Amino acid sequence: MDSKKDSKKINISLEGENKKIKSELEKVKKEKEEYKNRYLRALADYQNFEKRVSEEKVALQQSAARDLWLKLLPFLDDIEKAEAFVKDSGLKLIKDKFVQIIRDEKIEELQVLGKEFDPHLAEAVEVVKGDKDNIIVEVLRKGYTLDGKVLRVAQVKVSKRKITADQ
Repeated sequence: MDSKKDSKKINISLEGENKKIKSELEKVKKEKEEYKNRYLRALADYQNFEKRVSEEKVALQQSAARDLWLKLLPFLDDIEKAEAFVKDSGLKLIKDKFVQIIRDEKIEELQVLGKEFDPHLAEAVEVVKGDKDNIIVEVLRKGYTLDGKVLRVAQVKVSKRKITADQ
């Protein structure tokens, strides 16, 4: 009988140990899930950080390029003004090279002459008498786009049918 009692005690002890092990196993599984979730969140945060840094880098490069071109475009304006007075092949060569460089950089001249005035594309510096209202009749300073976005608005003269004394 002692062997039955001992056997029962061992079974009870084993059952208790088994419950303890199962409890520990569940605890370890929960911890594993927590660590896995933390890892996945940290990985997603890092990937978002990398993406944000990459986008900021591109935006900074684009901003720097815009600023540089805004400083260089007056140089082109001056060359074009000089070309009107000085007929020189060297000056024309310089202008043509400069124009080719800006084309290579995806900078395009705004084509506004003869079109309806759009304040997003042009700045009206003078209103002159004309046949129709709000038509650009003369471009005083060219405007440009960079990658489809306005880099510099054009300065223009705009027509108006009737000009009043206060204009």
